[in-house]
Amino acid sequence: MIFGRTEQGKPPVEPVTLKILVAGGFGVGKTTLVGAVSEIRPLRTEELLTEAGRPVDDTSGVEGKHATTVAMDFGRISLREDLVLYLFGTPGQERFWFMWDELSEGALGAVVLADTRRLEDCFAAVDYFERRSIPFLVGVNCFEGAVRYPVEDVRRALDLDDDVPLLPCDARDRESVKEVLIGVVQHAMEYAAGRHRAVST
Repeated sequence: MIFGRTEQGKPPVEPVTLKILVAGGFGVGKTTLVGAVSEIRPLRTEELLTEAGRPVDDTSGVEGKHATTVAMDFGRISLREDLVLYLFGTPGQERFWFMWDELSEGALGAVVLADTRRLEDCFAAVDYFERRSIPFLVGVNCFEGAVRYPVEDVRRALDLDDDVPLLPCDARDRESVKEVLIGVVQHAMEYAAGRHRAVST
């Protein structure tokens, strides 16, 4: 693009912007996912874990975690010239869940990150989006050293409906995260189209 116009002399395309939430349990990789794919320096609201928070922050399985998101993470990625996603990472601890209602306002859909070592930590996020009819995809973050379970076993453990996409991913890898984001956009569009058909009939 040169001086606000494309090289072919056409005016620049005004992109459609969509809001996607990234949710899941404490230490599951939400901040890492947003940072891996964001074109801008991600906005982070991390604070150091303290002794005072030890009774309420369960660090079993994530003993190396020293900071936690207390408000949100924010990033941006252009999937195409005409499609930009704004990513909002939600805080994982229960005491910050009151922020989810604000963050979910206007969201097209959500990614629920899951860790098979602590699968129960993502139950609350799955329940939240199901109750509010917000389309979501489950991304199973494949941590090093974690057992890799078949997708259908994870689906059964989470009691997911058959139409909820479930994908293995690496929250550190940009291409892997892009596949997850493309998946949630496609799912959200199909979900919206299905609801429109249901209302029309």
